[in-house]
Amino acid sequence: QVQLVESGGGLVQAGGSLTLSCVVSGRSFSRDDMVWFRQAPGIQGEFVAAIDRLGTDTKYTDSVKGRFTISRDNAKNTLYLQMNSLKAEDSDVYYCGADRLGNHERWDRYASNPRSYMYWGQGTQVTVSS
Repeated sequence: QVQLVESGGGLVQAGGSLTLSCVVSGRSFSRDDMVWFRQAPGIQGEFVAAIDRLGTDTKYTDSVKGRFTISRDNAKNTLYLQMNSLKAEDSDVYYCGADRLGNHERWDRYASNPRSYMYWGQGTQVTVSS
């Protein structure tokens, strides 16, 4: 059974930091491309960051560039999202996703599309107070 379990969310003041984790089981994590999305209830989800299976390439939405860092530890089957200089508008439920997108050209084209990922976690709430 494939499971993605996020953790690390919480309440933090604006300007603060949080690190989200996503532990993957039931799959060969080192072969999966990974992604973070965020979504508020009733609002379309937003791509946050993606990382390829080797951890050699990353993508970010413009609003988080320079503040967030996506990384992975294939030995621990864990994906991370380090979030610094948090803003109130970063408040959302954050979800990790996993799948194998194919070669790097396909990853580059489809990594930010939620339909590229079949497996998702249950989400972790991040609330930033202003």
